[in-house]
Amino acid sequence: MDPGEIPPLGSSEDVAQVAAAARASGRLGIDTEFMSEGRYRALLCLVQVAVDDRAGGEPQIVLIDTLKDVDVTPLAEVLADPTIEIVFHAGRQDVAILRRTWQTEIHNLFDTQIAAGFVGASAQAGYSNLLGSILGRRVGKTASYTRWNQRPLTGEQLSYAREDVAHLLELSDRIQERLEESGRREWASEECRLLESATDERDPETAWERLPRVGQLDPRARATARELAAWRERTASEEDRPVGSVLADPALVEAAKRRPSTVTALEQIRGVHPSNIRRRGEAIIEAIQRGAEKPPIPREDRRGTSESGDAPLIALAESLIRARGLEAGLAYELITSRAELDQIVASARRSEPEPSVRTLSGWRRELVGADLRDLLAGRSAVAVGEDGRVVVQPRGPGDLR
Repeated sequence: MDPGEIPPLGSSEDVAQVAAAARASGRLGIDTEFMSEGRYRALLCLVQVAVDDRAGGEPQIVLIDTLKDVDVTPLAEVLADPTIEIVFHAGRQDVAILRRTWQTEIHNLFDTQIAAGFVGASAQAGYSNLLGSILGRRVGKTASYTRWNQRPLTGEQLSYAREDVAHLLELSDRIQERLEESGRREWASEECRLLESATDERDPETAWERLPRVGQLDPRARATARELAAWRERTASEEDRPVGSVLADPALVEAAKRRPSTVTALEQIRGVHPSNIRRRGEAIIEAIQRGAEKPPIPREDRRGTSESGDAPLIALAESLIRARGLEAGLAYELITSRAELDQIVASARRSEPEPSVRTLSGWRRELVGADLRDLLAGRSAVAVGEDGRVVVQPRGPGDLR
C-alpha cells in the first residue's frame, strides 16, 4: 500500500468476505483499538483483521469501524469456531472486550506474546520488539496513544492500525516453528487457552477485596467496605464512568472504617468532595447502613503467607526456577511469580498441603515441581557448577553439616 493512501474501512460485505476467507484458510489475525479513559467499560472503536492470501502474497486486511452499523456476526461466529485458529498479540484485553461487545466466545487462541516466552523471548515482549528480533521488521507506533473514538479517523491512525496486523500471521508462523523445534508447542497452547475466558466484567460483591489497606480493617468495617464497594461498582456501571469518580478508594476505605451515620459526618472524611456529597451523600450513607447490618467479615488467617525469615529460601527457589527456565528457553515470568513462591515456601515450612498456584500445575509442575519439592524438603541444594551456572544437586544425610 502506498504510504500516503488511507486504508478503507470495511463494510458488512467486507466482514462477510474476510470471515469466509478465514474459514477457508483455517485462521485469522486480529487486534483492536479501544478507549478506556472516562468509562467503566472500555469502548471498542476499531477491529483489525488479517487473513492469509490464497495466492501466498500479502495478507488481506480489513479495518472495521465498530462505532458504525456494520454487521460483524460472520466474524463473531469465526471467533467462536474451535476449528479456526485466532491469532492475537497480548490479547487479554482484546479478548475480554470482544467477548463482551460481540457477545461471542473465542476458541483456539494463539497469542504471540505468550508463545514467544516459550522460545526464549520475554513474556512481556512488545509487538514491535518481536517483529524486529524474529522477523527483522520495523514498524512505526506513532498513533498508538490517540483518540480512537473520534471520527473521522485519520490516515495516520488507520495506517497504524493496519500495521498492527500486517505481520501478525507471519510472526505466528515463525514462533510456531520454533515451538515445534523445541517441543514446547503444547505448553504454549495450554497457556494461550487461559486467555479464552478473559473478561472485563467485575463482580460487585468481590470488588472490595481489591481495595488498598482493606486487610487493616476490622471485621465490621470489612462488611461495610464490601457494601460500599458493591454500591460504587453498580453506580459506575450504570453511569458508565470510572469507579474512582464515584468514590475514591481512600475515601471509601476511610468511610468503611469510620462508618458515618449522617451526611454531615460524611463531610468530615477527606477525599469525599462537596459535589459528590450533594449528588451521592444519601446513597453513600445508605450503603454504610446496609453494611452495618451485614455479618462481620473475619480477617483472613495467615495460612499460605510468607514471613520475613522466608526471604532467603524464596530467593533460593527463585534461583532454581530461573536456572530451569534458562535451560528450557522459557521466560521466568511465565513459570512463577514472587507471590506464588511466597505461598509455596510458607506452606512447605508449615508442612501444609501445596497451595493451588499455577507454578505447581500443568506444564509448570512438569518443569519445576519435583525440583521445588526436593529443595524445600532439604533433599537437594542449589549450587554453582563448574561452568559458573546454577545447578541443583541431590543432598544426602552426610551433607548435613
